[in-house]
Amino acid sequence: QVQLLESGGGLVQAGGSLRLSCAAPGRTASYFHMGWFRQAPGKEREFVSAVSRFGSTTYYKDSVKGRFTISRDNGKNTLYLQMNNLKPEDTAVYYCAAQGSSAKTPSYVNNYDYWGQGTQVTVSS
Repeated sequence: QVQLLESGGGLVQAGGSLRLSCAAPGRTASYFHMGWFRQAPGKEREFVSAVSRFGSTTYYKDSVKGRFTISRDNGKNTLYLQMNNLKPEDTAVYYCAAQGSSAKTPSYVNNYDYWGQGTQVTVSS
């Protein structure tokens, strides 16, 4: 069973920045889309951002466009999410995910085969 491992979460004031990392075993180049999702208390897990297999195409939730940047380094087997100008509404547990079987619509939770345990991001006002 593939296990992804997130890191980089924490507590930050509104307007601050965090960089999330996701270490993936094996070769990340073998994964199709890789993405970030988040889940706030009492809410469903939602799509945040995704990147295609070799990084040429990126996808973002409208509310994070211009503030978040996703990237992947297949040489280091790592996925990143740079988050700038954070807002209190960004507070959630952030999960990384990977598609291992084929390339599917990147914004659907059920289209991902592998998940991490999550890292908490808390933005204070």
